[in-house]
Amino acid sequence: MTEMARDGARTSRLRVILAASIGSALEWYDFFLYGTAAALVFGELFFPKSDPVVGTLLSFLTFGVGFVVRPFGGLLFGILGDRYGRKPVLVATLLMIGIGTTAIGFLPTYAQIGVWAPVLLVAMRVIQGLGAGAEYGGAVIYLVENAPPKHRGFWGGFAPLGVSVGNLLAAAAFALVTMLPREQLMSWGWRLPFLASFLLIVVGIFVRMRITETPVYTEAVVARGKVESNPAMEALRRHPRNFFVVLGARMAENGLGYFFPVFGLSYVITTLGVPKADALSALMLAFTIELFAILGFAALSDRIGRRPVYMFGALAGVALSFPFFWMVGTKEWIMIALAFILARAVVTAAMFGPQAAYFAELFPPQRRFAGFAFARELGSLLSGGPAPFVATALVAAYGTWWPVACYAMFLSACTVVAIWIGPETYQENIAADESEQAELPVAIPARA
Repeated sequence: MTEMARDGARTSRLRVILAASIGSALEWYDFFLYGTAAALVFGELFFPKSDPVVGTLLSFLTFGVGFVVRPFGGLLFGILGDRYGRKPVLVATLLMIGIGTTAIGFLPTYAQIGVWAPVLLVAMRVIQGLGAGAEYGGAVIYLVENAPPKHRGFWGGFAPLGVSVGNLLAAAAFALVTMLPREQLMSWGWRLPFLASFLLIVVGIFVRMRITETPVYTEAVVARGKVESNPAMEALRRHPRNFFVVLGARMAENGLGYFFPVFGLSYVITTLGVPKADALSALMLAFTIELFAILGFAALSDRIGRRPVYMFGALAGVALSFPFFWMVGTKEWIMIALAFILARAVVTAAMFGPQAAYFAELFPPQRRFAGFAFARELGSLLSGGPAPFVATALVAAYGTWWPVACYAMFLSACTVVAIWIGPETYQENIAADESEQAELPVAIPARA
């Protein structure tokens, strides 16, 4: 290969990684931004007639609305992604998420327009949720279908890496605005992180408009005439075990992924009385370390398989359920930071790192987008959406944290069972369907 060709290959790979990860960063910046705002300000701004606990519950309930519509977004855009290609869907979903988030920054509050304020908030959350239902799945598939066969885990890890970048940006954005005097924060400061989402949209659309379709989709689906009219139902009908493995695998990864940073942040600040700046800085440190942990666990799954790495994360979730509350209960910054680091950089990262390639490998190319996105977002509805609301309700009902720890342990145990019964996939040929595995021993290589 000439020096020019090598430079072109590096540029192409960088563009693929950037196009996928920047969309994931925007998606999760928006979602965790909303979760952080729900924990800190939305209860007072949009539900002021409620007492503080009920206001937090209602704001977390609107947080869950985004998850209710995510499976519909995954179903709709997943079908479109399998029928018309990955690229157009990646552009459409990025626009929907960004527009919904930016619009929240312009919303009037309850004090200004009354009950219409939470109604509009929910409407913007629905727009976010529909786009997010397929954004991550599309980003993962784009990475995995462009990856070298023996490095799909590592390449796929850049999508969850984008998630951690989004989480970090959301936490940093609110850490900055919470430095404002409370009156300014509640009047206009909270809007700034939402309005900043527009900058990510512009960059993301610019990058995604310049990418090409994946070689696996072009050569294994379009060129071979394997486009299906309803790939989501075919995925459920032909691959029921894999479909439900995705659902179960999401319980701990997604449930704890929202449980620790969203409910955990609210619990540390509201219940324990830790200053907001201390809690947010501890969470930001955890997100920073998680950036490296995700790629490490993703690369490890290329060597020893997806299931062992994922199982380690789920078992770590069981083990951390009670110690997390013991550590944050000390109210010492170092212990709070350690609790968030273990939750994010060990528990979540060990599942999130290999998950991208694992879920993509569970479905053949002609129904990969729909099967991945639909199953994954149904898992989000069952786990991530309810997690902050359920945890807050348990604390309110029992006045203590131990029922919440049991709930976290239950989510982790569900994932342990799902991974135990799931297949190993890291050596599978992702360009073949189930009837062709013996015929195609190697995957279609990514174009340079």
